[in-house]
Amino acid sequence: MNEIHAFNIKIHPVCKSDFIQLINENIKNNSQLVQSGVNAASIVELKNSTDLEIAYNNADLINIDGMSMVWALRFLGFKVPERVACPDLAMDIMELAEKNNYSLFLFGASEDNLGSAVQNINLKHPKLRISGFRNGYFQKQDEESIVQMINNAGSDILFLGMPSPLKEFFVEKYRKQLKVKYILGVGGFFDILSGSIKRAPLWMQNIGMEWSYRLIKEPGRLWHRYLFGNLMFIKLVMKEKSKKNN
Repeated sequence: MNEIHAFNIKIHPVCKSDFIQLINENIKNNSQLVQSGVNAASIVELKNSTDLEIAYNNADLINIDGMSMVWALRFLGFKVPERVACPDLAMDIMELAEKNNYSLFLFGASEDNLGSAVQNINLKHPKLRISGFRNGYFQKQDEESIVQMINNAGSDILFLGMPSPLKEFFVEKYRKQLKVKYILGVGGFFDILSGSIKRAPLWMQNIGMEWSYRLIKEPGRLWHRYLFGNLMFIKLVMKEKSKKNN
């Protein structure tokens, strides 16, 4: 699989179909894969977190989750075929699981949203085996029992519906204990599935303006992140460009 290195982490600039093929092969071979998505917010977070950098580099697959990352990597001279957004990847993985009788465990989101997400998954994918689910609100002392719950469910696939860097740190800490064959951090995907959060229209996603749609929907929570985060991301991209030119 094509791999590049930028911002001190490895990234896999490949098509979604290539990810799906590799994931399917590894599940059939009973080997484990961990996958995380990287976007502008991730790069900004990485600046101040060596632990997150380690977690990303220890993951097996890193997909390009945001259009700003696609543009940044192309600006840095890398060939990037497309954006592979985690929600879109997760949808295809659910179709793969339904077709191949793989079981899925969902971990994250609020109890209400998670319950609604499970109901909607059952409606759209009636043959998909959901082996278990658990909300994303927990204390440190709960972690071992959650890992045991996931393992007892006999799941093939684990979706982590929680924000970064929480999901990356959870996987980094418990990967060797988890018996699932594939782990994907899906962020707010369960909230999308529940209907409580709507994604931007496809045309906005395609031109890289999904962040502005989210900002309009949640200005109080996101204005600081996007205003200062986007400026910092541009600064880090220019710094990376300078490093490549030297």
